[in-house]
Parts: sequence; C-alpha cells; structure tokens
Amino acid sequence: MLGLKLATDPRWVNIVESNIEEILTDHAWCEQKAASNAISLVTYNSELEDLVTELLVIAKEELDHLQMVHDLIKSKGLTLGRERKDHYVNELFKFMKKDGSRKDALCDRLLFSAMIEARSCERFKVLSENIKDPELAKFYRDLMISEAGHYTTFLGFAKKYADNIDVDKRWKQWIEFETSIITNYGKNETVHG
Repeated sequence: MLGLKLATDPRWVNIVESNIEEILTDHAWCEQKAASNAISLVTYNSELEDLVTELLVIAKEELDHLQMVHDLIKSKGLTLGRERKDHYVNELFKFMKKDGSRKDALCDRLLFSAMIEARSCERFKVLSENIKDPELAKFYRDLMISEAGHYTTFLGFAKKYADNIDVDKRWKQWIEFETSIITNYGKNETVHG
C-alpha cells in the first residue's frame, strides 16, 4: 500500500531496544515536527478550506501523539531529551521542488509530507511486530494505523491541488529518491535513523 521499495530490516529493532529512551525522545520530536509541518501548510494555504480543515485535524492528532509519547516516557521513568536533527527528513527536504507555481510547490510539499508519513508508518509496523515490550508493540501498532491515514490524506491533497504536475509520475520520483537514501538509515535508535 505504501509503495516503498525497501523495507526496514527487522534487526533494526535490536538497535532500538538497546536505547528505548533515545527512540522515544526522537519519536516525540518527530511528532512535534509533523504537527508543525501541518500548521505550516495551513498557514501558507489558508484559502484552501478543505485542506485547512483536514490538516488542523492532523496537527491536533500529531500533538496528541507527542503527548502520548511524553506520557510513555514519564511512565517508564525516562526523560524527554533535547530535540534531534532528522537527517532523513533533511535529505527529503532537499529533493523537494521549490520552483514553479504556488500550487506546484504545495503539491511537492504534500508529497514530501506523504513520504515521511509512509516511512514512519512502515517503521512503526516493524516496531509493532518485533519489539519485545508488549506495551510498546501495541503503542506502535495503534500509531501505525494513524500514520497510514495521514499518508493517504497528504497524497490525496497532492492529487487534488496539482496544476501542472503528473502526481503519479512525481510520486514515483519521490519513491526512487527515498529508495536511494534509505539504505543510509536503519542503523540508529531513531524513527528514521
């Protein structure tokens, strides 16, 4: 469904389990950035009522996820660490087209967002199926479902608001680019790392 070409090696979960505090801290900041991304899209596209309405829901869900991760961190006696850079997302950001019309830029920003949600969903699935902690397995299964919904929302809006872009063709380019960089990741105890 997600269209990703390379699956995460399940052995990545062994790395994650070696430092649960790190994965949860990174995850919390990923949720914060996802909420900020949705708000940014609302800010720059306030005239698109349906997009604004849906992305406000997503922003709230992402903030709810941040709260859930923070609560989990506290319940495990851990501490929310400082914000981390997300090198994977930064590489994707560089691939995003920033020229063309406003609608072209919006389309690519939505595809960028869909790609992040797709990989997050895939990683949450791997965690839910392989992590030994039953509480974390259920937690990541529930979040996987939510991330899949966000992915389809972003992709749907990209198709709706594309002017001069063949969205299916551009999405294939995103998939190819993501495939070329994802081999550099899956080696750290971070959601995308």
